[in-house]
Amino acid sequence: GGTCVEKNIAAQGSRRDHPGGGIKGGERMDFELLDSLIQSKKEQFWEMSDQIWGFAEMRFKEDQSSRLQMEFLRNEGFTVEEGIGDIPTAFSARAGSGRPVIGLLGEYDALPKLSQEADVTVKKPLAEGAPGHGCGHHLLGTGCLEAAVAVKDYLLEHPGQGTIVYFGCPAEEGGAGKAFMVREGCFKDCDICLAWHPYSATFASVSSLANARIIYRFTGKSAHAATSPYLGRSALDAVELMNVGCNYMREHMIPDARVHYAVTDTGGDAPNVVQAHAEVIYSVRAPRVDQVCELAERVHNIARGAALMTETKVEIQVVSAYADVLQNKVLDNLVYGHMKEIFPLDYSHEELDYAEKFHAVGDPGDWTLYQTMAAKIMGENGKAFFRGAMADVCVPPLPLKQGSTDVGDVSWNVPSAWFGSACFALGTPAHSWLAVAQGKSSIAHRGMTGAASVLARTALELMERPELVEAAWEEMKEAKKNCEYRCLIPEDVRAGSF
Repeated sequence: GGTCVEKNIAAQGSRRDHPGGGIKGGERMDFELLDSLIQSKKEQFWEMSDQIWGFAEMRFKEDQSSRLQMEFLRNEGFTVEEGIGDIPTAFSARAGSGRPVIGLLGEYDALPKLSQEADVTVKKPLAEGAPGHGCGHHLLGTGCLEAAVAVKDYLLEHPGQGTIVYFGCPAEEGGAGKAFMVREGCFKDCDICLAWHPYSATFASVSSLANARIIYRFTGKSAHAATSPYLGRSALDAVELMNVGCNYMREHMIPDARVHYAVTDTGGDAPNVVQAHAEVIYSVRAPRVDQVCELAERVHNIARGAALMTETKVEIQVVSAYADVLQNKVLDNLVYGHMKEIFPLDYSHEELDYAEKFHAVGDPGDWTLYQTMAAKIMGENGKAFFRGAMADVCVPPLPLKQGSTDVGDVSWNVPSAWFGSACFALGTPAHSWLAVAQGKSSIAHRGMTGAASVLARTALELMERPELVEAAWEEMKEAKKNCEYRCLIPEDVRAGSF
């Protein structure tokens, strides 16, 4: 399993020339009604996000989280389909009728070993070694669900053509759940997909790095390390040599690429035994999928060389992969317009005091990153927006590539928009206990509901103006620049198989 599997999903389902639909009569959106619908139910979603924060379930094991959301959506009148994409914790929930079909991409998986007590500014696990929501997916999924319900309620008051679909997407963290769902055609009926993410700043659009996660399993021969080491062949030596080789490779790869690893099996605890087995998992990132393919093959060759040097064998298994997010100018500008209607939020003195406590113990590198970003587009004055405890600006769409997400796989097949909402104090790194600690705060709740408002407004405007849907499809075709979607995950790898 070390080769690229190329797939063109452009034909994964028939597309009509025009999506049709639209709010009846072409009437303008009633923002006052939409806001009142969102406000009337917001506490229910805040409670749901807190419950999922407490469940803190890892990739492909989000049984309670997905069940909670499915039951809620059934009670709200949605038609729910469970286990889509051959993934037990994936589902879709549909309301409305006709086109355009707008998909909202929810997530609810947690991260390992990030258990943390809420609202305290010191590291204090609720359960040592247990998972925690260090990336805010309890907010992410619930915010998308909140938007789906608001759109459904609005369409009951203003009947018209248009379908809203909430997708419960498992295993974004390392499992590439949406990539498997794309492969199984889960989004083939969608005209547009929308998503968001909690951060410590609010921005309309950024891209991401393509990413592949690869396991290298080395097998050698055991022997007594003192009596007869010459009879052994060390798998652990092979892992160490591979890591050294990759470290030397870093000088000779493109600057924007990233290669990182974790040794997941050292072959045992006894130093007087030659280790017969060892394992390392690599994450290979680059701005584009084709660059990841090329770089991954170089890493494969280093692994093969390490096996050759140690007379061991290596098994290479690509277990997940993410495409880069294909930004869509039509959708990004639409989202940004609605974001400026909602953000920045006004915080109470109590909320600002709360944020200041976490800002004081946070990482200065977090807000320095945003200051640098602001300086690029607003000049030095832009840095002023990132000097307090909470970011108080909405950053316009930027062609930056940061992190990795399986929203990228969707964006290469359906025109998509993906934005960030401030739910944490500045200085809160993603994937940290600091994020978990703030995950049930009123700042987090209000950031989530603000994102839901943007999603709902954007979805309804797309229903009202179906010509924007067509423009978004044309923009996606243009942004691809004759490149087709490529997935590194071999066909025989199933979701949740590692």
